[in-house]
Amino acid sequence: MDIKKLSTEGRNPATMNLDEMSADKIVAVMNSEDKKVAVAVEKQLPQISTAANKIAEAFKVGGRLFYTGAGTSGRLGVLDAAECVPTFGIEPEMVQGLIAGGAKAMTIAVEGAEDSVQEGADDLKNHNLSNKDVVVGIAASGRTPYVVGALDYATKVGASTIALSCNADAIISQHAKTAIEVVVGPEVLSGSTRLKSGTAQKMVLNMLSTASMVRIGKTYGNLMVDVKPTNKKLVQRSLNIITEVTGVDEDLALTTLKKADYSVKDAIVMIATKTGKEAAQQKLSEAGGFVRQAIK
Repeated sequence: MDIKKLSTEGRNPATMNLDEMSADKIVAVMNSEDKKVAVAVEKQLPQISTAANKIAEAFKVGGRLFYTGAGTSGRLGVLDAAECVPTFGIEPEMVQGLIAGGAKAMTIAVEGAEDSVQEGADDLKNHNLSNKDVVVGIAASGRTPYVVGALDYATKVGASTIALSCNADAIISQHAKTAIEVVVGPEVLSGSTRLKSGTAQKMVLNMLSTASMVRIGKTYGNLMVDVKPTNKKLVQRSLNIITEVTGVDEDLALTTLKKADYSVKDAIVMIATKTGKEAAQQKLSEAGGFVRQAIK
């Protein structure tokens, strides 16, 4: 496909004189264009929910989620993967972001990295991808060779495949079982897909990781009960969650949290069921990790 035909590469009629605009006009037109992103994402909700369910099912059998992409797309995948660790209390291996060119590509462009189909496959091979896993290939253009290589390798080993792009009839959609195409149109700055396309991708990744984690018991209502209290702010958040769910005062919440080795879930079940740590963990295990079922 000729790159000129991609909507993400087109010129936006609203910003043809961008270089003559004042700052207030630039931010106003950017805000106006950004309002279109949520609408574009909404059109893909059925595909996004299908993908989230696939990810949740993989997690239930010990599978992992891999995001793979180049440039902005790759960085957004790495970002979402990293944020899942403290938010949902998971091990880093459960959700991983792979970017063409490796870790240094997070801050410095690695020339030609995204053009290698083989590198996309090799990066997954080096992580021992299996048929239990899910691979989400991310490319605003929908044609990045690195992503194509990753999706094809994932298909070869029997892993679930999801393509996330910002163009209709994207090439990567043809290499995945589930295709999410969020068409946001030309960027304010032509071809700068870190803008609307990046925003759209971030929104979708938020949905995929959050919905799949909720589906495997990582929340109680809208509370992140698997949060890792690794700093003062998160300890306080943990205490707030415990007091909110159980109704006890903060002193008892802190005492129990310490007895639970700073597991918010364990602390909640210990208080709600008046049991010790081991009994609480057993109840959670029997409930599949869902706090609501464990404290019934």
